[in-house]
Amino acid sequence: MLPLWSGEWGGGVYEEQPLPQHPPAPPRQEGAETRQLSSPARAGAGLLAGFPEALSPKEGGEEEEEEEEEDRQRSPRPVTFTLGNEVLGLSPETEFQSPDAEVYMHFMRSHCCYDAIPTSCKLVVFDTSLEIKKAFVALVANGVRAAPLWDSKTQSFVGMLTITDFINILHRYYRSPLVQIYEVEEHKIETWREVYLQGSFKPLVYISPSNSLFDAVYSLIKHKIHRLPVIEPISGNVLHILTHKRILKFLHIFGSTIPKPHFLKKTVQELCVGTFRDVAVVPESAPIYTALEIFVDRRVSALPVVNDAGQVVGLYSRFDVIHLAAQKTYNNLDISVREALRQRTVCLEGVLTCYPHETMEDIIDRIAKEQVHRLVLVDENQYPRGIISLSDILQALVLTPAGIDRSSL
Repeated sequence: MLPLWSGEWGGGVYEEQPLPQHPPAPPRQEGAETRQLSSPARAGAGLLAGFPEALSPKEGGEEEEEEEEEDRQRSPRPVTFTLGNEVLGLSPETEFQSPDAEVYMHFMRSHCCYDAIPTSCKLVVFDTSLEIKKAFVALVANGVRAAPLWDSKTQSFVGMLTITDFINILHRYYRSPLVQIYEVEEHKIETWREVYLQGSFKPLVYISPSNSLFDAVYSLIKHKIHRLPVIEPISGNVLHILTHKRILKFLHIFGSTIPKPHFLKKTVQELCVGTFRDVAVVPESAPIYTALEIFVDRRVSALPVVNDAGQVVGLYSRFDVIHLAAQKTYNNLDISVREALRQRTVCLEGVLTCYPHETMEDIIDRIAKEQVHRLVLVDENQYPRGIISLSDILQALVLTPAGIDRSSL
């Protein structure tokens, strides 16, 4: 059984379990792929039972935010702004093809996923028979952004419950004439999966602790996911959830001993790392529901909030939405984004900006130091010109030097 919960929920006691000592990783075959879990796992899972009526978000922790991939093929919604078609760089690919540019790629290939797992970490697993409302309140109460889903019927992990699911539920039912939002609260996770996925269930993408971190980066970006469960192959237990943030932090800490490639001294304008076209933003006067529409339609993780002059004044992220569950304010999605940001009970990552003339090294250091998930690229007048995310950085540092272009995945 997975050693997830200790005692009753009413006592509020969670026991963080030290991870077992992992044997040396076996020699890895070049090009090893991550696997998809399609057969029943050999481990059980704990079911959370009973939650307090109101829980406030907890501060701190190494929480990774839902960071959905830009869908550049979609047409922009009326509430987004097109910031021009200029590209801030010329032939940036050549900067990542020099021999010294491969140093991070080799570093990732020489370290396995187990190396990046903390000695002790919190992991929450939900049974698919749990009510949706209780699941999302539990996410907020425990300060986590996602949880693996265990199906007791098949005795296997079948997916992940993330903030994206909460956003999709609100977007789908908030203005539905047939279903009231409070009715959805009583749905079980398995009911929502059946309604939303409509039979198009995909095997859970996961990775073995002995696979390399290069494989993990490749899988995260290839499958356009931001949560990669690390499953121990013998017991079938989930050891950790790898994210872009955790991998970049590992690289930032332990990669300081290796030579730095020359491209780190180049500016983001020269390297063209990030998204610079058709950047989705939301006016501060727009209702929250408008932000949800953009999250769903454009598949972005955060929206720069702009004032009437079009200048960046804040950032509304997917994780801000999950706080609606704790505050019980998801029945009123017509309040403005400005008011929603003002009502936040904890100060989240806020909005951090960068400029086109700053170097790649400065950008990475700032993201790692501030523990944020993206920087908003602005000009000297604070007008938004792009977004530089963790996935953009890992693509540039690890995959591009290996000759793997994001568009080819």
